[in-house]
Amino acid sequence: MKPADSQHDASVQNAPIDLERDIFLRSLLRELAGTLESVVGVAEASGYISVVGGAIGEQIDTAYRAALKVDRLDRFQVQDVLVDLKRRIQGDFFIIEEREDRIVLGNRACPFGKFVEGRPSLCMMTSNVFGSITAQNLGYARVEIEEAIATGHPGCKVIIHLKPLETIEPNAREYFRVKD
Repeated sequence: MKPADSQHDASVQNAPIDLERDIFLRSLLRELAGTLESVVGVAEASGYISVVGGAIGEQIDTAYRAALKVDRLDRFQVQDVLVDLKRRIQGDFFIIEEREDRIVLGNRACPFGKFVEGRPSLCMMTSNVFGSITAQNLGYARVEIEEAIATGHPGCKVIIHLKPLETIEPNAREYFRVKD
């Protein structure tokens, strides 16, 4: 057994390794998404991740409504919450357009950072968090991720439709209020 050497320990502890909890967790999610995508395909992996995103969306929605002391967020509060929640997790979302029938958001920085590149299934976190918060408060949402950093775009463009249509865009997901 080698005796403890404080100089040796210091060299390991001070090694220039880019590793801390946030990087570790984002790496973990990237590898998990990649494994799911390669084993079951991107569509199925997106489905699994969407379940997690929906649950997280419900938690975040509950927290904001409690903090703001409201039973439901109005359209303007919803858009502010969507931007704010991403800001809190180091995304850089902003409102491109807001109308009665839709909210369009842009994004310059993904909360997953470089770890999202090539992992489009991780975009289901955004879709489901945005969709569940919007639908729970406004009754309905259809989220369309038109551009994504994960698929090689320089930023993201997310369209949240607030009114149902008879036909749905192939890449859009619908969300409905689940509880009153």
